[in-house]
Amino acid sequence: VQLEESGGGLAQAGGSLRLSCAASGSVYRVTVMAWHRQAPGKQREWVATLREDGGVEYADSAKGRFTISRATAKNTVHLQMDSLKPEDTAVYYCNADIARGPFVRASTYWGQGTQVTVSS
Repeated sequence: VQLEESGGGLAQAGGSLRLSCAASGSVYRVTVMAWHRQAPGKQREWVATLREDGGVEYADSAKGRFTISRATAKNTVHLQMDSLKPEDTAVYYCNADIARGPFVRASTYWGQGTQVTVSS
């Protein structure tokens, strides 16, 4: 199983970026997909979660500005980031709980991360 993030880059304050995360390989069922971020010198923090039932949750820092959604492509989620702030600068990581078979317990997988830089 692999998770691949894309869509990071440079944006100006007030701008937007859309991140994508695609799960591939032996993916039977994805129960949760989420985004986290880690700014330089800081601990990794949770940003948003999308559950299999469609439920979503956001960190306070993301509420009202970020939207996590299921993409048309299977096993892919987007993170739409609007009204970006310089403090959103971080490496953004996707993670997912994935079962590799019908009787296999889900395990947690992480992507390699994608850099988001917001200039003031």
